[in-house]
Amino acid sequence: MADTASAQASPIARAAPIRLVIFDFDGTLSDSGDWFLSVVDQLARRFRFRTVAPDQVEMLRHKSSREVIDFLGISRWKMPLIARHLRKLVGLNAHQIELFPGTPDLLERLADTGVKIALVTSNSEANARKILGDGHAARIDFYACGSSLFGKAPKFRRVLKKMGIPAAQALAIGDETRDVDAAREVGMRAGSVLWGYASETALGALEPDALFREPQDILDYIAAHRP
Repeated sequence: MADTASAQASPIARAAPIRLVIFDFDGTLSDSGDWFLSVVDQLARRFRFRTVAPDQVEMLRHKSSREVIDFLGISRWKMPLIARHLRKLVGLNAHQIELFPGTPDLLERLADTGVKIALVTSNSEANARKILGDGHAARIDFYACGSSLFGKAPKFRRVLKKMGIPAAQALAIGDETRDVDAAREVGMRAGSVLWGYASETALGALEPDALFREPQDILDYIAAHRP
């Protein structure tokens, strides 16, 4: 299990430079966790899945994304409906959701390196831009939004094709186990932030290429793998 910001590198990481970073949004760049917990019971009532008691939140952080869905008893066919409704709620309440404190500096400094930046999220592009603000949103070179909960891999492939960058030269960064799974499916390196949803134990069990404890760790890792 990796226990440092620059986890033990895979053969891909040792062989290829990083030219593209693909970020998740909620829980990675935006601090939306508390807001989501404030509406989860509303979602549970509307879509008839199990509510989350306050003392269950920490327990769920140690489960994989699929285990959380199973625990809540959410039918797969309901997931697109829930995602669509959630995007609408975010749009109405975007003013309540802030970026993590280190996000603005991270995007600015990363853009200055010349590494391309993309955003792949189940949230909408409009919501992401609203929360980012015009200045920070402009630093992102490509948006591929509205993915299904477990449908990030096709979005990753779209970004790679659009930007003309091989999977081996891209790093996907997220805060959930499904982000690692999707990156692996496409053949990209996977980095996991430890300030988002999933616990270090849950993420580390999947052995991502890097675990990031703070935004500076991302910059340091990319600097070590520049062209």
